[in-house]
Amino acid sequence: MVKKEIVINNISGLESKLAAMFIQKASNYKSTVWIEKGERKANAKSLLGLLSLGIGKGSKIMLIAEGEDEVEALDDLENYLASGLGESV
Repeated sequence: MVKKEIVINNISGLESKLAAMFIQKASNYKSTVWIEKGERKANAKSLLGLLSLGIGKGSKIMLIAEGEDEVEALDDLENYLASGLGESV
């Protein structure tokens, strides 16, 4: 298992459209991917789960990957979140 704390810096956080794009990316990996925010944890491949966390601009999250491609998944998803998800930061 690998994990990394990330701060979400894009304007609208992980709202529905951006969350759906993130899920598509996360779904490319065999590893299980989780996002933790505070005391709550959700499957990063679940739209309802991600939206339930209420991840907005400036939110600190923990990105967790576990499985055969966990390092690659964590690195790629971290870079994707750091890129601003296609929005201006």
